[in-house]
Amino acid sequence: MKKQTPGIGIVGCGFIGQKRAKTLASARLVACADIEQSRAEAVASTSPGAVAMIRWEDLVCQPDVDIVVIATTNDLLSQIAKAAVECGKHVLVEKPAARNVREIDTVMRAAKKAGRLVRVGFNHRYHPALIRAMEIKKSGVLGDLMFVRARYGHGGRIGYEKEWRANPKMSGGGELMDQGVHLIDLARWFLGDFKHVSGFANTYFWNMPVDDNAFLLLKTARQQAAFLHVSCTEWKNMFSLEIYGRDGKLDISGLGGSYGVERLTHYRMLPEMGPPETTAWEYPMGDNSWKLEFSEFIDDIRLNRQPAAGLPDARAALAVVAQVYADSGMA
Repeated sequence: MKKQTPGIGIVGCGFIGQKRAKTLASARLVACADIEQSRAEAVASTSPGAVAMIRWEDLVCQPDVDIVVIATTNDLLSQIAKAAVECGKHVLVEKPAARNVREIDTVMRAAKKAGRLVRVGFNHRYHPALIRAMEIKKSGVLGDLMFVRARYGHGGRIGYEKEWRANPKMSGGGELMDQGVHLIDLARWFLGDFKHVSGFANTYFWNMPVDDNAFLLLKTARQQAAFLHVSCTEWKNMFSLEIYGRDGKLDISGLGGSYGVERLTHYRMLPEMGPPETTAWEYPMGDNSWKLEFSEFIDDIRLNRQPAAGLPDARAALAVVAQVYADSGMA
């Protein structure tokens, strides 16, 4: 890190870029780029002295930018990340970090050569219920984990099938590429690498060339399973993640906001079995995951430590996505 307060450049000033600008922890926003100048100017106006521009190429090599945050459409993620690390910048790139494994491999090689760190925006790991769930898992009270069951979905909106996520050239895929990579990452976070991948992606409702539902069955080398379903025909936003151990279960629901109050319930099996001992937590506060994630990235850079959610994690998720699309005839 070149200076005590790192300078941040944000590429992509839409909804996610705006959210990132508000949650930069101890860093300072110094530059913004967006193909719509007005959006870049609006985000830049939140930080005194920050400059706005249209071309991302002009931002990634600015001397006062230490970290580049990339929140663009999927087709640009790897290209900008590669250019940024080659200019000597550390990078936080939003998931899925690329449209495919080949693209993410180019970033991995460039980051290694440049000695720069790249974090991938898997912010769900930093929701309070997920943080607490991982602490419980690591404590051993669940016993050996057996399987994970998860669902993640959102309702549609008029014109959804005409948005950029419905364009495979820009998105690289549909709902599996969008919310699916979050569930794959969380399941892998708890269970480990998946050695066996099967699944099915299909378009049931939206008139678009990408999937609106995907169903996955993933297995580790120890036959621990993850059964995942992602959907953009849910009609009401929902999130559910259940983690089953031999001695108990964790049930996480909601992500706050339109997904409902975030909750974690621990069901602890008793020696005599029967109804379990139940402990529940609610997290009604606002979403702090983005700030926690970025704060940890600042620490990663200070300590020269590989990010907990980095390019290898995104690559593992994209490899699963590729296999399911291939099995579904959507490759």
